[in-house]
Amino acid sequence: MQLKFTKMQGAGNDFVVIDAYSENVALNANQIKKIANRYFGVGCDQLLMVEKSTSANVDFKYRIFNADGGEVEQCGNGARCFARFVFEKNLTTKSDIKVETASGIIVLQLQNDGQVIVDMGAPIFEPARIPFEAASQQPQYALNLDTESVTISAVSMGNPHAVIVVDNVETANVATLGPQIESHIDFPQRVNAGFMQIVNTHEINLRVYERGSGETLSCGTGACAAAVSGISIGHLQSPVLVNTRGGKLSIAWAGNSQPVMMTGPAEFVFEGQIEI
Repeated sequence: MQLKFTKMQGAGNDFVVIDAYSENVALNANQIKKIANRYFGVGCDQLLMVEKSTSANVDFKYRIFNADGGEVEQCGNGARCFARFVFEKNLTTKSDIKVETASGIIVLQLQNDGQVIVDMGAPIFEPARIPFEAASQQPQYALNLDTESVTISAVSMGNPHAVIVVDNVETANVATLGPQIESHIDFPQRVNAGFMQIVNTHEINLRVYERGSGETLSCGTGACAAAVSGISIGHLQSPVLVNTRGGKLSIAWAGNSQPVMMTGPAEFVFEGQIEI
């Protein structure tokens, strides 16, 4: 089968986007892994599927698959690329797009300068809903790893995140600690591990080890989780500029049950076909 695809990137987080809205497309985990493979496929951090929504008054359904073929609940950088894709491909004429995801409904706002604002919804701190095994909700938790104990903030932005404050993201032991945190027994659905360096009260540097993909150049939900956790423990104030290795994201959050607003780029890279 010849499968048409579009390669996109948002702040260096790269995606293969499949139009399953205009025609029926069904992919299994092995096919997704092949497409995501950077040596034998197209190569991407995640594969995004554009589908018809099953909910009333919702424009599209958005499905996300990690490079290992596993489906996940949310991807913020991918959401911005999703918005650019459906608009540029004439699947919608709206600049405000309502999208159904596995973690709920999100709203995407296309800006005239090419940036996209994503209403990511309110962060979730209750351990059972992240999900995270903890006796009670706390601002921070001690997490015992194979090599050391670290202090994390735990939050869900539609998918689970553990955020660690580090002195310098360039020297942080992401390669060793990332996999240990990702597969920690206290996170039954695994977790994305964020390593956050606080530059000042409105700026951070961030690296994220994503479950199922490894370290990526950028992570939208990770940027949201880091900013929210930093605001919650009193280290940051909204808005927060998040510097990732792939680009910059702006995160705004008014606290409590208010939604997290993420602004950032979304760009087309190339299009093609692959034999599946």
